[in-house]
Amino acid sequence: MSVTASASPLSAAPPVAQHFLRDETLDPENLAAYNLYLTAGPAGLRLGVADVRRNKFVALEDYALTPATSLAGQFRTLAAQHDLLGLPGWNSVRLAVQNRSFTLLPAPLFREGDEAAYLRLHHRGDADHETVLHYRHSSLDTVSIFAAEKTLFDWFRATYPTGRLVHQTSALLAGLTHQSEAATPRRLYLSIGPQELTLVAVRDKRVEFCNVFAFTSAEDLIYYTILVMQELQLNPDQDPVVVWGDLMHDSELFTILRKYIRHVRFGNRPFDLAYSYKLNDVFEYRYFELYALHLCE
Repeated sequence: MSVTASASPLSAAPPVAQHFLRDETLDPENLAAYNLYLTAGPAGLRLGVADVRRNKFVALEDYALTPATSLAGQFRTLAAQHDLLGLPGWNSVRLAVQNRSFTLLPAPLFREGDEAAYLRLHHRGDADHETVLHYRHSSLDTVSIFAAEKTLFDWFRATYPTGRLVHQTSALLAGLTHQSEAATPRRLYLSIGPQELTLVAVRDKRVEFCNVFAFTSAEDLIYYTILVMQELQLNPDQDPVVVWGDLMHDSELFTILRKYIRHVRFGNRPFDLAYSYKLNDVFEYRYFELYALHLCE
């Protein structure tokens, strides 16, 4: 799915904050002590700050998108009135793009320079408006190849020259393999966003399946989930399914999952990281990919 991007004037209305949570210990005068994490996609613009020394998230911000404005334009507009976004001096900066324009390739088969050719098998690209990138998962012996909005890539490179840009599935895979234990049976994980479902199967810390599906109804969501479970020889009456994402306990999406899958539950934040008490205002199963950027290589 290609996105036609157009720069947004700084006079445009800034994205609206859904959550703005900050620990009192966050020191804007010492950005070198922190990592900045960003995600951008249909779910909106999200920002997290982690204290490097304490391995602790001390800020979480979530902004709704402004209609008919490019992601790059929205970042520019937000940065123009934000006290942290766009500033230099961070210890590390990572941005995850959220879309269905990606593929995973075994590392031994990857040849740098052929990214567009690999992705073309799964995605009809738009060279005028997209940039094709790759990210190597050395611990998984896998390379992620993905497309990003060209103006977003240009804004990010100009703003954070040493920053790392990845696909949302890379953060998700880093988090899931970190959560899973050795010698565990195959397990299915769901990450649910606005009309997008990411399904990942992990066994013994190895990723066996990863794909993103578009859906428009609860029936679509359960169809893709059960279809993948059948292909992986998982039993909806016996095998557990763990869910993260943008839904509520009483939502139609979670209700239909509970109807057809006996052992379904919400997931937790990535283990072995600390979180400010301020972040207790949001459910633990939300923002998993944002937190998991801390685990990317």
